[in-house]
Amino acid sequence: MAYVIGIDLGTGSVKALLVDKKGQTIIEKAKEYPLIHKQSGYSEQDPHEWVQKTADVLRELVQDFKGNVSEIEGISFSGQMHGLVLLNEKQEVLRDAILWNDTRTSEQCRQIYELAGKATLLEITKNPALEGFTLPKLLWVQQHEPDLFKKASVFLLPKDYLRYRMTGKINSEYSDAAGTLLLDVANKQWSEEICRLTGIDKNLCPPLVESHAFVGELTESFAKETGLSAKTKVFAGGADNACGALGSSILSEGKTLCSVGTSGVILAYEKSGDRDFGGKVHYFNHASENAYYTMGVTLSAGHSLTWFRDTFANGETMDSLLEGLDNVPAGSNGLLFTPYLSGERTPHPDSNIRGSFIGMDASHTRIDFTRAVVEGITFSLNESIEIFRHNGQEIKEIISIGGGAKNDIWLQIQADIFNAAIIKLKSEQGPANGAAMLAAYGCGWFTSWEECAEVFVSYKEVYEPIPENVERYRQLFEAYKKIYSQTKDISERLMDYRQK
Repeated sequence: MAYVIGIDLGTGSVKALLVDKKGQTIIEKAKEYPLIHKQSGYSEQDPHEWVQKTADVLRELVQDFKGNVSEIEGISFSGQMHGLVLLNEKQEVLRDAILWNDTRTSEQCRQIYELAGKATLLEITKNPALEGFTLPKLLWVQQHEPDLFKKASVFLLPKDYLRYRMTGKINSEYSDAAGTLLLDVANKQWSEEICRLTGIDKNLCPPLVESHAFVGELTESFAKETGLSAKTKVFAGGADNACGALGSSILSEGKTLCSVGTSGVILAYEKSGDRDFGGKVHYFNHASENAYYTMGVTLSAGHSLTWFRDTFANGETMDSLLEGLDNVPAGSNGLLFTPYLSGERTPHPDSNIRGSFIGMDASHTRIDFTRAVVEGITFSLNESIEIFRHNGQEIKEIISIGGGAKNDIWLQIQADIFNAAIIKLKSEQGPANGAAMLAAYGCGWFTSWEECAEVFVSYKEVYEPIPENVERYRQLFEAYKKIYSQTKDISERLMDYRQK
């Protein structure tokens, strides 16, 4: 039997799946690592933690594996997007990585518009200048840590640094590079014009390959540390959302994905890179070559629910927190929540806005608040769906993965708020499954992505919208959409009072 490994380098943990030729997950391992919050708005991680925890999960996986390690033919990756890892000429890490959810770069985003122009930026990179992207981070380090920046010889994205440490080879690939604001998305090359206009040396950009490209084998030292064979083939991998789409069979027009992790994503397949959304949603290269996807993002999706549990139900499991969710009617007895704990991305690119509960009274209990959080996350995601529909996308079926797919009541809430059939997968491994598919395809197990998806992806259950709930939520959604504009000024006024 032959096997591949899919590694998902997430924001809070790394997960590794051992998958066989039938698409069955044989072993799953995961390890957590910490975030570093030096002050309000900062979010960093030590890249060495990624490497060590990945080595740990692979070593445990090999220890539990009953076969011969030579049967593990390939490894590929899914990774958190946008994070900045700077290396010097000796390929040593110069500073902690600045992550996708770091919001310190508002000034640099303004500078990018001044230097490059919004129209030029959207034409080339297909995306607006937002704090989470990589280019603003490069400019921030250049301006605030100039001596360190002068030592930089290349930048890497998180999973690309991990892959470098496993193979000794430096590369990036198109789906992750699309989230830097430095890639010419349609032409699949680093943009000389954007580099020139923003003052970034193009030589800092790593070589580009396809997501399924073979980039090397494991180094002897990494193989020895983990117990894997040094002959194991390593493939480039993809951005987490691209891999989530791949691992959910979002491979043709009309396919839509809802993914709830730390952040939340609504993602739709695009066959070309020439549609114009005016920067309202993200436009990235797919992990499937010569394909694209558009995407709306809720910054604090699963994070909002985790925050609520840790703050008001400390020590309880998520299942315990959500118990009784179906006993609360749609609309949470007149309570609304906006999930702006870390600012927002779509449709409000605003790093200063903060969340709120609206409509509280003495009759509300914890389960009302819990359902309001779940509904608020889903309302936020529905704003992206609304943009897609207004731009001609027909959305009737949505595959749901991540935290939102683990609870049947939440899946029904998605169906009712989105007014679409929600599909639950039999084996929901998200981006890690997409990473395993990249390794399988790279190893030559399949001749097309569709053939690969038939083996690796299967549906379990469909949740149809309930008409009376659809109408109720339609009215509530109109009220929800007013909260941003009516709390924006208040959030701005409270900025000086937040913990630094």
